Amino acid sequence: MATETENAATNESTGISIGIVLAERIYAGMVVNHKLVAEPARFPLSDGEEDNDFLVEMPTDAVVAAICDVALIAAADRKSSVTSVGLALPGLVRNGVVEEAPNLPQLKGAHVQELVSASLAARGVTAQVTILNDADAAAAGLASQHGKLDRLIRVWTLGTGVGYGRYPFSDGVWEGGHTTITLENESYCGCGGRGHLEGIMGHRAMRLRFLDMEPEEIFEAANRRENPDPRCTEFKHLWHRALAAATATSVHMAGAGKFYITGYNVRFLDLKLFHDYLHQMVKMSPLQSYSIEVVEDDHLTRVIGAAVAAEQASGR
Repeated sequence: MATETENAATNESTGISIGIVLAERIYAGMVVNHKLVAEPARFPLSDGEEDNDFLVEMPTDAVVAAICDVALIAAADRKSSVTSVGLALPGLVRNGVVEEAPNLPQLKGAHVQELVSASLAARGVTAQVTILNDADAAAAGLASQHGKLDRLIRVWTLGTGVGYGRYPFSDGVWEGGHTTITLENESYCGCGGRGHLEGIMGHRAMRLRFLDMEPEEIFEAANRRENPDPRCTEFKHLWHRALAAATATSVHMAGAGKFYITGYNVRFLDLKLFHDYLHQMVKMSPLQSYSIEVVEDDHLTRVIGAAVAAEQASGR
């Protein structure tokens, strides 16, 4: 990391933010001037944990304790200088409460902001805590890293589900992964709703749809030069049309602008095919100035974004 950032972190008068992300693991990093000071801490600390679903099996109080423990590791000996803490997690988050969390069901209804604040205070950290959706953290992190904190950006995260992140933050639900993009009897979405984007593009949904094939095998079969599988080829086009439809809906509702696409299933994206479908759906010339960029999925970006959100919420 840059020397000037390290120097800033060691200055007691400099406000320090801690960004925390709940993903397949818990990550927490110290952020100064929108830059990580050191490699984030994580839970579990060892590399021996093979089960990526272990967080789902932990009760809420254990998850909160783990969050705070990792945050303290990230703060090191500077916890008295921490002025804001941002926590990003998957789910519908409003007013400090996790109203819905399909991937972490034990958190549904939990007042996570209040629980984490109290637990950190008991450990000597009295900073304001902000919680937000992890896709919004990705959007904030990308806006910071790409120098776009002064403009609208949107992010699709393609993973177990489909996340939709937006920066700058605005009141609203913003569950773009549950955009209704078909009137057919599509019922693979993790929330149980029909016709949703996630019900087509989500990793879990693809596995349910193709019980005899993994998502990697689906796209491999569709992309074969010789004898491509017709069923897989049809689904490949459905997958791209679905993302184009949700993106076009966002353009028509909020205007053109920058879209980033990330997540571990961005590997399946055929950018040319996606552009072709999107062009068919957005025909108003003032709305055609959108741009699309594929970026690597990186928990470091979300850690920074969570810290940026916390800083802005605290008025820094």
